Amino acid sequence: MTQTSNKQLGMLAGAGSAALLAAALTFQSLGYAPCELCILQRWPHLAAAIIAALMAVLGWRRWLALLGLIAAATAFGFAVYHTGVEMKLWLGPQHCSGGVSGLATMSTGDLMAALEKAPVVRCDEISWSLFGISMAGWNAIFSAGLTALWAACLRGRKRVAGLA
Repeated sequence: MTQTSNKQLGMLAGAGSAALLAAALTFQSLGYAPCELCILQRWPHLAAAIIAALMAVLGWRRWLALLGLIAAATAFGFAVYHTGVEMKLWLGPQHCSGGVSGLATMSTGDLMAALEKAPVVRCDEISWSLFGISMAGWNAIFSAGLTALWAACLRGRKRVAGLA
């Protein structure tokens, strides 16, 4: 059985968040425009990846592990919320349309033109799924696993058995 240090667990969890970000950006480059909740889910993963990079430089620190756990748990919470919105279990934000900046200074004609050009990406519609699970659902599943990795990292033991 191989032994993995807590620092390695944190770095693995951060790499997982970086991989989820890369996957999201790949889907976006393939034409799957993200909704507001999709973008919101990316920020905690970015934070977790940065925290893992700090852990690679500074070594294992309990406060970094705690921040990583908070970031991953936040990503998980946002993903569960978004999945619930997609499944119509609860209402999502009413403005999931990308928004238009400078509303107060726009004329009615300019506003109408901007609205016609703005892509409308609804938070409550599934644009892609695999095995009946949406991107938000997959994000929830993977974020749960990353949260568990950060929790194991936070425990502060010198070695954790079972992970390579």
